[in-house]
Amino acid sequence: MNNEYKLTKFVQAAGCAAKMGPGDLKQTVCHLSPDDERVLVGFDTSEDACVYQINESQAIVQTLDFITPVLDDPYIYGQIAAANALSDVFAMGAEVKTAMNIVGFDRKNIPIDALGMILDGGNSKIRECGGVLLGGHTIESPEMYYGLSVTGMIHPNEVIRNNTPKIGHVLVLTKPLGMGILTTAIKRDLLELNLIKDCAKIMASLNYLPSKMMRKYEISSCTDITGFGLMGHALECTNNSISFNIFHKEVPFVKEAFDFVSNDVFPGGTRRNMKYVEDKVKFSSNISDIYKTILCDAQTSGGLLIAMKKDDAKEFVKELEEYSFGYASIIGEVIPRDEKAIIII
Repeated sequence: MNNEYKLTKFVQAAGCAAKMGPGDLKQTVCHLSPDDERVLVGFDTSEDACVYQINESQAIVQTLDFITPVLDDPYIYGQIAAANALSDVFAMGAEVKTAMNIVGFDRKNIPIDALGMILDGGNSKIRECGGVLLGGHTIESPEMYYGLSVTGMIHPNEVIRNNTPKIGHVLVLTKPLGMGILTTAIKRDLLELNLIKDCAKIMASLNYLPSKMMRKYEISSCTDITGFGLMGHALECTNNSISFNIFHKEVPFVKEAFDFVSNDVFPGGTRRNMKYVEDKVKFSSNISDIYKTILCDAQTSGGLLIAMKKDDAKEFVKELEEYSFGYASIIGEVIPRDEKAIIII
């Protein structure tokens, strides 16, 4: 792993641009909902991407995302940022077709050759899932950021929504939690190189193959877990008819995250997520504040949260084992609406 560029040092110096919290974001965009019958999925229900129907058999899926550096290796940072952006298309059950780079480059503090490495890393992930890079836009910025605008394709009748889980289905999570905590530790030089490499592999792994695998089963909903944490994104999947029971001891996380939270090492986004869900989630009395923090941890390039039949879920988790680093787990169930949208037991 190439750490000579110290990309995260300059993120800290610039204050690390924070993602808006879910509450503020909803308030900001609530009046912008599109009024067009060809829009199959807009942003009024906090979906992962938007879907626009072209004809009876084709619809385009569009999304964009970008992040500041989470580690110092430019190539791997590019891979992680691309995997993070591509994931929204996979969560909808779609195939990536094209992508365009979005770059803010800190020329003052970062050598120009690092930019080439970042873009090469991103392109490697676009190509891995069969997509094509078509260009993009780069500006000089006081803080480095990189991501993608992505277009995918799907049949209009095959779109997987995030807020349509069926009662009786179980919840599968395909990647571990804790990446926000551990990338915060990286920025503070608290993480050993071996663990940095392990975290990088998890974040750089695409949700492409899990997405393809899940489509042969009966799926009632899917989302990916990113900046709003497991709790925030799970909330977006609930509706007035259902709640989620989540078994906290079944939720996978990187074990080192536990100790870092104990020492108050976690990102500001995680703290905002905790504040947002405090009146929407019921925690059993035996659940520690450390577990609550991990469940709300702001993820980068997290896994898929999928609602599916229990028997199918068992097979899916087995099939997924080598692609999920052994972390894929059944973590909960969909139940009739309870007093809260999510119950943690």
